[in-house]
Amino acid sequence: MKLERIAVVGAGTMGHGIAQVLAASGCQVALTDVSASAVDTALSKIAASLERFCQKGAISQADKTATLDRLYPAGALSELADRQIVIEAASENEAIKRQIFQDLDHHCPPDTILASNTSSIPLTRIAAWTRRPAQVIGMHFMNPVPLMPLVEVIRGLATSDAVWQAVMTLARQAGKTPVTVMDAPGFVSNRILMPMINEAAFALYERVANAEDIDTVMKLGMNHPMGPLALADLIGLDTCLSIMDVLYREFRDSKYRACPLLTQMVAAGRLGKKSGQGFYIY
Repeated sequence: MKLERIAVVGAGTMGHGIAQVLAASGCQVALTDVSASAVDTALSKIAASLERFCQKGAISQADKTATLDRLYPAGALSELADRQIVIEAASENEAIKRQIFQDLDHHCPPDTILASNTSSIPLTRIAAWTRRPAQVIGMHFMNPVPLMPLVEVIRGLATSDAVWQAVMTLARQAGKTPVTVMDAPGFVSNRILMPMINEAAFALYERVANAEDIDTVMKLGMNHPMGPLALADLIGLDTCLSIMDVLYREFRDSKYRACPLLTQMVAAGRLGKKSGQGFYIY
């Protein structure tokens, strides 16, 4: 099964990145969001991203034009019935994702694959929101999507072999390295990464060191390309908090308790780069 007709639901940072790499790989990609203006903004950002690749000599102007020609905005989810796979890339909010999957299950034919870019919510639970659990799978891309090579391909309890194989092939076609992960809260990446970020927040909260020095220790001492607090700002502190809350709720283990400073910053609207202030000011 070759997947060529694709839709991406959610035109935020992850959604438009996913749409870009899939269109660049030759797929026809419909991009939709509850906000039409968000789709317009996303398409502009994709064009700007492709232009930067052109300026660096990574792609040609013809490649850029062809990629943009394979992208188009879609309106309601009912317009996605001809897609072979729909990739949900909405906010890491269970209620929002549940509504999207229930709507997609209603509008899309039974053989349409429904994938989620969720970073922590168990896939078996997501699949249970539909009448097609064998057709539900996770495709967890990393941020920024055009640059990061990894995709976690998460199999729910009922995900079929055919769906898994088709999605692995799609990820490779998009130039990514897919890694198969069985269903568990946080999967592999965020089960390891988020507790590290949370512990860095605790070190700051307890005044062990300032943010710059905490990040310097991890960059120079552990050879990380970016410190955990700067990375949290890039990801979004609200997303980090949501993932920690999922881990805490699912494992019922106090080691996943979110740092109070992280909770306070999200409540104050200090979400990282996207809001102009997080652990750092932008």
